[in-house]
Parts: sequence; structure tokens; C-alpha cells
Amino acid sequence: MGKVLGDILGLAAGVAISPLPIIAIILILATPRGRLNGVLFTVGWILGLSALGAVMLAIASPAGASAHHHPATWVGVLKLVLGLLLVLFGARQWHRRPKDPSQAQLPKWMSAIDRLTPVKVLALGLALSALNAKNAPLTLAAGAAIGSAGLPAGQQIASLAIFVVIATLGLLAPLGVFVLGGERAQTTLGNWKDWAAQHNVAVMAVLFFVLGLKLFGDGISVLTS
Repeated sequence: MGKVLGDILGLAAGVAISPLPIIAIILILATPRGRLNGVLFTVGWILGLSALGAVMLAIASPAGASAHHHPATWVGVLKLVLGLLLVLFGARQWHRRPKDPSQAQLPKWMSAIDRLTPVKVLALGLALSALNAKNAPLTLAAGAAIGSAGLPAGQQIASLAIFVVIATLGLLAPLGVFVLGGERAQTTLGNWKDWAAQHNVAVMAVLFFVLGLKLFGDGISVLTS
């Protein structure tokens, strides 16, 4: 199980460093129902990651993701494809980055966050985790890594749970500041939001490149070993 955790910790950290979801939860926390909606957004995020990872585990186990504790060929191919997609997304993000970070603009849907119902906030958290162009491939790759290790079912579930917890730290940090930070919380969260908004595209581009190359390398390792 230790080797699997070593494989998925970097992927989980890549999911956790997600500027747009962090900005979204900070904006949500500033609304009148901030505490409730912040928790619901985080729950939606956790459900999205858990569901996507569980689907990958369900596919991997009966599909022979592990052969004598060695990842099957299709796992290597999957990692190659996911890695290539992330590298291509990274190139697109880098090309689209603003020359002046102060000119960066947030997506239009963020202007309507204060009008979202609790159910829509939950759905937003789920969508930003399970349908995100970076988070979905990383979660699928983590599920494949866990499924290809030949672990017992209990250890697979525990490994996925650890992945989800680490991948949620990026949201738990603002939520914790909001709950425990007192009067300084708004200032701290506002500074975080401004920084994330200005550097969102550049941060995402670098993460796409680095994590994409890692998955690409993992795929090559599986196919050549």
C-alpha cells in the first residue's frame, strides 16, 4: 500500500492546487449563507472525486488492471493518453495566459455564486471536481494506480479515501480560515482570492505540464517494464 500512496500523493496534490475551486469557495463563504454553502460545496467536491475514483476502481479490478502485482498494459496506455491530454491542455492554457496578471478575468458564472441555491452549490462542487479538465484525468489516473497495485479491497478503499482527503485540502484551508479566523478571515481570504485570480491560468498551465509529463512517464514505465 505504501508504494501506491507514493504514486497517488502527487496526483492528489495536483487536484488540491486548483485556483478556480479555491476562488469559488471563497466567494461562496462571503455570501449570507456562507458557512452552510461552503460545507455543501466541499461535500459536492468530495462526492465528485469519490465517485470518479470509485468508477475507475470498479473498471480496473474486473478488467485485469494488475497482473502479478504489475500494472496491465491498458493501464500504461491510459496513463499515456491522460498525460498527453494534460500536456496539450497546459500548452493551450499557457498560450491563453494574460500578459499582465492584473488583467486576468474570472469566469462569468462566478458572478452568480451569491444567487445559487444550496442544491446548486452542491452540484457546482461536484462538477468542479469530477468534470474539471485537470482534476478528472488526475483522479482517473489515481484510480488506475490503486486498481493496478493488486491490493485487497479494503486497502483500495483506504487509498482512495486518502487521495480524496489530500485532494480536498485546497478547499478545507479557506473553510478552516473562515470558521476559525475571526475578524481577519475576510482579509486573508480576499488576499488569497486576488492572488489566485491573477495567477490562475499560469498556475494551471504549469500543473498541466508537470503532471501530464509525470503521467506520460508513468505510462512509458508500465509499457516498457
